[in-house]
Amino acid sequence: MPIKQHPGYITLLMEDKKETQPPVPPIVDQLKEYAETRFKLLKYEAIEGGTSILASIIADLVTVISMVLAFLFASVTLGFFLADILHSYWMGFGCIAVLYFLIAMFIKIFKRHLERPLINIFIQKIFKR
Repeated sequence: MPIKQHPGYITLLMEDKKETQPPVPPIVDQLKEYAETRFKLLKYEAIEGGTSILASIIADLVTVISMVLAFLFASVTLGFFLADILHSYWMGFGCIAVLYFLIAMFIKIFKRHLERPLINIFIQKIFKR
């Protein structure tokens, strides 16, 4: 069926087209909205990174404290054990003191060789590879 071409009918169709298309916001408004969205994203990424590092530090701190306590109690236990074997408290705990002195000297001598792996561990923890 042929469509009648009535002048009022064509105008009505053009007005409908104008109303159905959403108005395009100016480029300045779009850039402003993009900048705000980008800023929010960066803020959330910074919050996530900061809380992740903080949680990791807290977990590592609890682990280190637990290990230090276990080491301390193991040292006291070993001291009493050696004291029982040597039949002298001062000799048992003296042996433990000499052991710790030797460990400290070992660390002092090989300090430069031990620093690099520790630095790498800290860098990996910060940047979370």
